[in-house]
Amino acid sequence: MIMMKPALFAIPFALALATVPFTAAGANAAPLPGLGADLEHTSVSGLSSGGFMAAQIATAYSSAIKGVAVIAGGPFDCASTYPEQSPLQNAVTACMQPVSAATTADAAVSWRNAQRYAQEGLIDPVANLARQRVYVFSGTEDRTVRTSVVDQVEKYYRLAGVAPAAIVYSKNVAAGHAILTDRPEDGPCAATQAPYINNCGFTQSHDLLRQLAGPGSQPPNLGQSTGHLIRFDQGEFLRGSRNSMDDVGYAYVPLDCLNNACAVHVVFHGCQQGATRIGARFYAGTGYNQYADTNRLIVLYPQVRASNGILVNPQGCWDFWGYSGDNASRPDFQTRQAPQMAAVMAMVRRLGQARATPR
Repeated sequence: MIMMKPALFAIPFALALATVPFTAAGANAAPLPGLGADLEHTSVSGLSSGGFMAAQIATAYSSAIKGVAVIAGGPFDCASTYPEQSPLQNAVTACMQPVSAATTADAAVSWRNAQRYAQEGLIDPVANLARQRVYVFSGTEDRTVRTSVVDQVEKYYRLAGVAPAAIVYSKNVAAGHAILTDRPEDGPCAATQAPYINNCGFTQSHDLLRQLAGPGSQPPNLGQSTGHLIRFDQGEFLRGSRNSMDDVGYAYVPLDCLNNACAVHVVFHGCQQGATRIGARFYAGTGYNQYADTNRLIVLYPQVRASNGILVNPQGCWDFWGYSGDNASRPDFQTRQAPQMAAVMAMVRRLGQARATPR
């Protein structure tokens, strides 16, 4: 998610099972444990740059992802839409604020690119996409990522063969650029302002998780979450000097998931929404955990932060235009080799490992 004026962006830029408060990054974080998770039902969601990342990882690792929710984001490999422009130029124009319908993101280009990458072995076979369940959202008051861009996500999945009944696209809510809640302490529905969590009278995470789960979803816990928050060391999963990921990530584990095989849902926050910026507000206040409590779902909250010392990611956005690769002449942000996506999938696989046997 790019939560800034375009002009500001147009520059290269033992298991601790207790609820933990936000603390300084890297301090006393335990390793992410194996929890025997059921990885056959893994899904992803994200807001803006996190939405772009959800779209990316759902295609690059389509054999492992069964559902994807994109809030105010664009289709797979959006930053490669117009080859005559750099990925960064595409990111801030075609993928955010295109000047006309002729210069917006293009689902057909994204689909052709996905097919080519799959043939080259850079991503999973695109035939997997037809079985994914999809949720897409664009607010009518969102001026950061235009609805014409978000439209291309739905079109991409139709090209991929997803049945219309498996796609929900909501674009009639007068919401700004934000993830939406039913909490009066959050921002006005139509606003686009930090921390980009807006009260629109419904909990968006519940809606998208129901859509991705399909029939049989249970009502969420509407009280306080009852599970455990794990604060874990992301460092062991990271590679490269430009990955811009934080030292610490978070995972929410419902009580049922301590002894049962639960599915995994990965949530990608937006720009300026990492825990180093807004503390627990995203991973504890957007409703995912309440749904997880009653639906046997482990929620993984990987974290990215603003880069320090090099102007690649000043706003703490997920990489959907190529800043994280070590070879700038050959960007790999949309492939399985992308440092951030590879790290997150390694975290998912760790959750699927067997639980440690008590001594």
